[in-house]
Amino acid sequence: MNVFEKVEVLFEQALREMPFWSDKENLPPITIKLETPRDRAHGDMASNIAMTLAKSVGKAPRDLADEICKHLNNIELIDSASVAGPGFINFTLKSDVWFECVKRILELGIEFGSSNLGKDERINIEYVSANPTGPLHAAHARGAVVGDTLSRLLRKVGYKVCKEYYINDAGTQVDILAKSAHLRYKEALGHEIGPIPEGLYPGNYLKQVGEALVEKDGDKWLSVPEEDWLPEVRSFTTRWLMDFIKSDLKDLGITMDEYISERSLVNTGAVDRAMNLLSEKKLIYKGVLEPPKGKKPDDWEPRPQLLFQSTKFGDDVDRAIKKSDGTWTYFASDVAYHINKIERGYLKLIDVWGADHGGYVRRMEAAVNAASNYEASLDVKICQIVHLVKNGEPFRMSKRAGKFITLEDVLKAVGKDVLRFMMLTRRNDQVLEFDFDTVVAQSRDNPVFYVQYAHARCCSVMRHASQIFDKEKLTPSYLSQMELWKLTDEAEVGLIKELASWPRVVEGAAQAHEPHRIAFFLTDLAGAFHSLWNKGKDHNELRFIIETDEEITLVRLALIQAVIIVLASGLELMGVEPIQEMIS
Repeated sequence: MNVFEKVEVLFEQALREMPFWSDKENLPPITIKLETPRDRAHGDMASNIAMTLAKSVGKAPRDLADEICKHLNNIELIDSASVAGPGFINFTLKSDVWFECVKRILELGIEFGSSNLGKDERINIEYVSANPTGPLHAAHARGAVVGDTLSRLLRKVGYKVCKEYYINDAGTQVDILAKSAHLRYKEALGHEIGPIPEGLYPGNYLKQVGEALVEKDGDKWLSVPEEDWLPEVRSFTTRWLMDFIKSDLKDLGITMDEYISERSLVNTGAVDRAMNLLSEKKLIYKGVLEPPKGKKPDDWEPRPQLLFQSTKFGDDVDRAIKKSDGTWTYFASDVAYHINKIERGYLKLIDVWGADHGGYVRRMEAAVNAASNYEASLDVKICQIVHLVKNGEPFRMSKRAGKFITLEDVLKAVGKDVLRFMMLTRRNDQVLEFDFDTVVAQSRDNPVFYVQYAHARCCSVMRHASQIFDKEKLTPSYLSQMELWKLTDEAEVGLIKELASWPRVVEGAAQAHEPHRIAFFLTDLAGAFHSLWNKGKDHNELRFIIETDEEITLVRLALIQAVIIVLASGLELMGVEPIQEMIS
């Protein structure tokens, strides 16, 4: 239980002791959720509960807030409480509360912030799931990092998480891929292929596929009919490209628990079974869709199709599940895949998609609701586009990929840690500008450097201390016994309060499925540390190491060690390695 939860429990207990509670049957449901005031001068925590209850209790919000404050002042953890504005309650905790948090950090290490919020509930998180038609591009990196960090977050708070990649290896696009690879196969055998025909994939990466196929099979597929070579070349090419994709993901610090093939779902009859399930629920019918928005009447050919009644479950229109040629639509395969997740025991589903899939969300939510009778939930996180900028201009495209910048390009330019951190510096639903000049700059404008520098500075302090003091006295267990109440400067106390909020940040980010909150917190924590560091430069009495005063030095080193632990814990969640020493 974090400090906010402790105070919330005590707050509710105080309310139960008040006279109006005797008439609790007429009260609305009471949920105490404390917030941190934007201005720390207003206190440590704040509540609007008086304004929420005022009408039911029959009192003015400020009057009720005054009464509540009197009871709050009797809570041992609370130092003072006051009323602000129309009835907000602000209060300050006793210093011992915060010092106890530092002790807990030193005792628990990076487990500080972990919890059993999830109670081992199973969650399936699908992310990346790029079509195996080429290398991962830079935009895929954002979804990959968001999904992976969210997975780490949810595991930290006690969920059993399955990280999953859905391989779209069925349909027209993989046949086109196979034909493109076969052309490069002919090229590898010395045949002149000329310009790449319109409609085929032009990327130079397919030259490697062609060469690999020659190495494996020689000229076996050169003179046979397309119906003979197409399945074999298709299978080889998708496997080769998936191996390439897995390698890129590994370089980004990502490994998946499961890879699910669309083709395997089709071949094993999973799509047929899923559609039969919806049919049994009387949710499939033959009908005619209205013309899409923007279509003129003479551009539209109305025709009977098999449709899923997605409008019954919140969608805008019903959705086609079978094409005119009798094959299933992509949507039908996606429905089958999500039903497959539910059949495997996952009732909490999270999908991380790119910006081009925004219009797909409601229909998939409808399908999940329909298939599970609302027992399963689907949360789709849309990752907006990433603008890559260098020298004030759009970053040049990769010659190897053809028309886009590969993930490999970006990793080579800035490295895994920088890329992962930067992808979390904005909410996933906001456009992100990735400026190559900023991410290599050693300045506050570079959040990666700013946070890593804080960790490196802390490690530097501990290294310096180890040259002066007995190393046994620098262990977390020893430092946890220090008289932390001697940390009295407002900058020291402010830093402690930032540290203490870590468990609440973790749980909040996990519950909201918002991993960017971790990057925001680390930036704030680094800022609080750097402020204290700079204050010590101006005031010798606030320096971390005072060789003539071992007692106060060890107290401050306890704080430094706590900062190291929390920064490392946060960076670990982001998949970023904490740096112990900055090298210019």
